Amino acid sequence: MVSNSQTKLISSLGQKKYRDKFQLFVAEGPKVISELREEGLKLKWLFTTEPSQITLENHFLVSEAQLKKISFLKTANSATAIFEIPTLSPYLDSGLVIALDAVRDPGNLGTIIRLCDWFGVSQLICSEDTVDCYNPKVVQASMGSLARVRIHYLPLLEFLEKTNLPIYGGFMDGRNIYSETFPTDAIMILGNEANGISELISKKITHKISIPRFGKIQKTESLNVATATAIILSEFRRSTGK
Repeated sequence: MVSNSQTKLISSLGQKKYRDKFQLFVAEGPKVISELREEGLKLKWLFTTEPSQITLENHFLVSEAQLKKISFLKTANSATAIFEIPTLSPYLDSGLVIALDAVRDPGNLGTIIRLCDWFGVSQLICSEDTVDCYNPKVVQASMGSLARVRIHYLPLLEFLEKTNLPIYGGFMDGRNIYSETFPTDAIMILGNEANGISELISKKITHKISIPRFGKIQKTESLNVATATAIILSEFRRSTGK
């Protein structure tokens, strides 16, 4: 069963200040939990409705009602786990790096983390006002990729002032992405869902690119930031071949 103290702690992990305080986060569902464990993340507790999953002392068999009580999902899965937040490896100024300027939606960030994993981007830079990567909704949307992408939260402007890499940014009036040749080492910035890339960050961008619209109507104002990330990563990899 889940003790009252465990329930209270797990509930508090919905807030960033308590995730930071306890250095713990929540993951739900056998697939996500399995991927995180395979990547070496340290498991504190596992709560499951499946008796076959109880193999260690920190594994607890619970009822569906008990699992629902500690779940952050609308429909609880068959397992909920509490993991320790891992120590982050240092940032390396090389390779293709995605940088996010105030991305607020957890689903978007989780999808972007998954896309980085798919396209072999090992480093993701987030402005300090980007949603926390250990938010339960982000963890769920990343589907385990969270353990394979190094995510750094930094003052974005200061970071861009120090980098030696070319800095790309997505804009409506940039150069056509399908006509560009991209380098192997670069930073690609994507902006806030409503406002795009902020004015201060825009001034640091050395290469403005755009995903063109097709068709006759062309009334769509913008693409979802995660969708734009998928297209941009695909074009970077197609251009460099690696």
